[in-house]
Amino acid sequence: MTIRFMLADDEHLIRGALAALLALEDDLALVAEAASGDEALAMARKHRPDVAVLDLQMPGLDGIAVAEALRTEVPECQVIIVTGHGRPGHLRRALSTGVRGFLPKTVPAEKMADVVRTVHGGGRYIDPDLAADAISAGDSPLSAREADILEVAADGTPVEEIAARLALAPGTVRNHLSSAGQKLGAANRHEAVQIARRHGWI
Repeated sequence: MTIRFMLADDEHLIRGALAALLALEDDLALVAEAASGDEALAMARKHRPDVAVLDLQMPGLDGIAVAEALRTEVPECQVIIVTGHGRPGHLRRALSTGVRGFLPKTVPAEKMADVVRTVHGGGRYIDPDLAADAISAGDSPLSAREADILEVAADGTPVEEIAARLALAPGTVRNHLSSAGQKLGAANRHEAVQIARRHGWI
């Protein structure tokens, strides 16, 4: 039985190398490639692969957002996330959206082929080191709203603009930023963003 899979990664060299290596496997067939999250979602809708191998960080939608959309739009497609910089929060978010595989880009192609087969068969594969990091880091102390606000604040967006974008009062945004900073032990919102990013909480 042939497993139909797709690859999505904005780094063409990595995507091309992985495609070439997985093509050597008799039971795997590459049906689509994408260079962004939005393109990955469009390709998955069109080709309906058995397995989607998605880079965590891509232009537009990230791999986890694509996985979330696929769960409702192409439910038969199992998702594997690959990442160059796994953070504990990313793994937790991925698992909460039904991702079946989560591994670093450093794995050998043979391992990747095995993981594709495993998740296609209904199994799960989480890289042991990434899993250990996630367990030791604990849960995010941030509320969903605080995480949303920090995400928007990450590029130095003024409070008024954050408020307008999220349909909140500026005072509410300030309160959430202050609360997030206290929870993270940060001196200011820029430091709060850095801490939250480092743990994969935003």
